[in-house]
Amino acid sequence: MTHPLHLLDGGMGRELLRRGAPFAQPEWSALALMQAPATVQEVHAAYITAGAETLTTNSYALVPFHIGEERFRARAGELAALAGKLARQAVTASGKNVIEIIQKLHKEGHTVIMVTHDPGIAAIANRIIEIRDGEIISDGSKNPEIPESKIERIKEKSSWLFYYDQFVEAFKMSVQAIMAHKMRSLLTMLGIIIGIASVVSVVALGNGSQKKILEDINSMGTNTISIFPGRGFGDRRSGRIKTLTIDDAKVIGQQSYVASSTPMTSTSATLTYRNTDLTASLYGVGEQYFDVRGLKLESGRLFDEGDVKEDAQVVVIDQNTKNKLFGEDTDPLGKTILFRKRPLTVIGVMKKEENSFGNVDVLMLWSPYTTVMHQITGESHTNSITVKIKDDANTQVAEKGLTELLKTRHGTEDFFMNNSDSIKQMVESTTGTMKLLISSIALISLVVGGIGVMNIMLVSVTERTKEIGVRMAIGARRSNILQQFLIEAVLICIIGGLVGVGLSAAISLVFNRFVTDFPMDISLMSVIGAVVCSTAIGVAFGFMPANRASQLNPIDALAQD
Repeated sequence: MTHPLHLLDGGMGRELLRRGAPFAQPEWSALALMQAPATVQEVHAAYITAGAETLTTNSYALVPFHIGEERFRARAGELAALAGKLARQAVTASGKNVIEIIQKLHKEGHTVIMVTHDPGIAAIANRIIEIRDGEIISDGSKNPEIPESKIERIKEKSSWLFYYDQFVEAFKMSVQAIMAHKMRSLLTMLGIIIGIASVVSVVALGNGSQKKILEDINSMGTNTISIFPGRGFGDRRSGRIKTLTIDDAKVIGQQSYVASSTPMTSTSATLTYRNTDLTASLYGVGEQYFDVRGLKLESGRLFDEGDVKEDAQVVVIDQNTKNKLFGEDTDPLGKTILFRKRPLTVIGVMKKEENSFGNVDVLMLWSPYTTVMHQITGESHTNSITVKIKDDANTQVAEKGLTELLKTRHGTEDFFMNNSDSIKQMVESTTGTMKLLISSIALISLVVGGIGVMNIMLVSVTERTKEIGVRMAIGARRSNILQQFLIEAVLICIIGGLVGVGLSAAISLVFNRFVTDFPMDISLMSVIGAVVCSTAIGVAFGFMPANRASQLNPIDALAQD
């Protein structure tokens, strides 16, 4: 039995010297490998063209004798790898063996159809059809016997199922890529998670604090307008202006947008019970005053419309008055106290106002305004009128209507108004501004997270160059590659956004459990906004890496190690 004999004779050094490559003692051919690697590849290509079936790498001189001990230790491995790479690239570029087989099959009568991205390989064919993204760009033949094709393009059926299948396939591959690199995907999501959790938590804190402040304001009386004589709180003449009357309050109460209206007069004097004398403030109000101001009764009853009409000598006291006059353990109901030596019977005790402004130690009493005006002060004018506006009415419009009404009755604008709605608007505006400011700072972390996504996706494109090349070589379009990497980026951001929302919800539960001053109130809009924002970040920062992946040349991609 005979076996084929393979004779290996380098001749690399002589061919390098003939081509003018660096070649000298002591490095010999290693010098060309270090200084002129392109020439080494040319020599390999020349041997292939001459009919060589086996190539020897230009690495025989990579020994201490030729390149020295120091260079050997430092670069021997690198240079040996380069020598192998140059030979491999020369073989790949030539495609000699494959072409010879194809030509042999053609001579034997076989029809061979090749799909290639290399114009050089395509040039050996008799007929060349160039297709780009499903469209025939050109169709030519070297053989005159083959008639020219009249087909202009290949049209695909524009069915939604086709695009649906493409999307599903891209989605599956994106999920596989994410699951294949769990730790990298998690670290990529981390920036998005922190950013979304920060934004949602900040908005929740802002909503909770705003809600708490508005509740405190509402407890003092909502949708109320207070009318005072004079031009303003700083007007020195206000004390001398006596133009507001009970009739004004009654006319105001008849307006369609007014829920209730109550006049108010006040005075301060000595309050006496048995042998205790204290200074207290007595407010003469209507039966609707307590509802207007949102005051709550602790015990007893409030005076009614009949008490107001009859000038009843009854009084409702606050907690301070109860504690200082009667003590905490004594029931004051039914007891008679003296105010300016006028007897008043206690019929009710108000709850303590936890959210009241001003001096909370002031002793406050409330009696029918008719009793105060007719039996105690002797005045015919009120100090103010408190108006409660209906819930479905606009307080700003109501204020304008009341202004016109009183100007018509008085003939001049000798009064001013304080709208509680303006306080609410100021609080809402202030808290909204602070919420926007802090949210803007939190959004910076989202941008940082988006940059992290883009960076990791760019690294992923570099690592998966070979995969991209294979996919494109077997028919994947640039749009398919773009879609896959874009879906991958969006998925990472959406998952990160949902986890961020969940983290924020967990933070709110812990916060609300241990902090009672105000709650964290996560709104549905903030959750929807967070998901939309994370999706937008995925699209914005994922497009660049995805587009870079789709623009890769399949030949270059496959040639990379």
